[in-house]
Amino acid sequence: MPTISMFYGIIIRMYFSPDEHNPPHFHAYYNEDKASFSIDSIEIIEGELPRKQKRLVQAWAELHIDELRANWELAMNQETLYKINPL
Repeated sequence: MPTISMFYGIIIRMYFSPDEHNPPHFHAYYNEDKASFSIDSIEIIEGELPRKQKRLVQAWAELHIDELRANWELAMNQETLYKINPL
C-alpha cells in the first residue's frame, strides 16, 4: 500500500488494487491507531484516531480532495499514485 503523504507523525496510504472496495477512501496511521476515511465525506468509515490527529487528517484531506480523488482513480487502474503535499 503506497504512502501518499506524511505529516505530524501521521502516515496516509491508499491501496493499489482494482479489487479495493467502495466508497473511495484512504487510510491514516498514527502510532498504533489506524482509520479509513471516506474521500467524499472526509469522515472515518472504519477504525479510529485520536481526536487531534483525526482533525489534522480531515483538514489535510479538505485541502487535497481533488488529488485524493485522482489518486483513487489511479489506484483502481493499478497506476502509480502521486505523492500529496503534507499539511
